[in-house]
Amino acid sequence: MSDNRQSLSDLGNLTQGAAPVEGAEAAAPVVQVQTTPLRQQEVDKFGRAYATGRRKDAVARVWLKPGTGKITINGRDQEVYFARPTLRLVINQPFGVAEREGQYDVVCTVKGGGLSGQAGAVKHGIAQALTRYEPVLRSPVKAAGFLTRDSRAVERKKYGKAKARRSFQFSKR
Repeated sequence: MSDNRQSLSDLGNLTQGAAPVEGAEAAAPVVQVQTTPLRQQEVDKFGRAYATGRRKDAVARVWLKPGTGKITINGRDQEVYFARPTLRLVINQPFGVAEREGQYDVVCTVKGGGLSGQAGAVKHGIAQALTRYEPVLRSPVKAAGFLTRDSRAVERKKYGKAKARRSFQFSKR
């Protein structure tokens, strides 16, 4: 039984081939850490990153560039366009996760849907544009779930129904 037992140093020798290692300290394998991001920075000739964000029926085209944190939507300031503070919080979430509040100017045009869907579309577009301008930020923004398009939409109305699933009121007589 003692012949079948091997020490840890013997097992370490198996990974290094036939040459035995002298002494107790074995050479640790060298691990190379990649410092450059896997993706390239995508900016246009004006130094802006572009992305498209979608939510429900709303589509937002977003341009992001370094600045003072001004967000313009359809030619209006964010406080004017999104009067509700909750919608403004939704828009600024990607900057909070990436710790880049007040460092980028955003210009976007948004069409379709209601205000809530438009705010979600702008948030999706800002998150996409942020990762195109700074590819290093992709992992925290993706972990927060901002790069995934929220595909939930209104279910269509079916024939024989009052709405998508609601039946007409039943009348016994």
